[in-house]
Amino acid sequence: MAQAKKIATYILVVFVLYTIINSPDRAADLVQVGFEGISDAAKGIGEFMTELVK
Repeated sequence: MAQAKKIATYILVVFVLYTIINSPDRAADLVQVGFEGISDAAKGIGEFMTELVK
């Protein structure tokens, strides 16, 4: 099982590096979308907690 995890991690790293090298603009867009999603989720949790306190 540990061997499969190591291989999957290696494949993921190679894929990410390949994507960044071949299309950096697309990679930047994907990172931006990811951070926007995290930001939106944090805002939603903050609003939810604020409403719970009220």
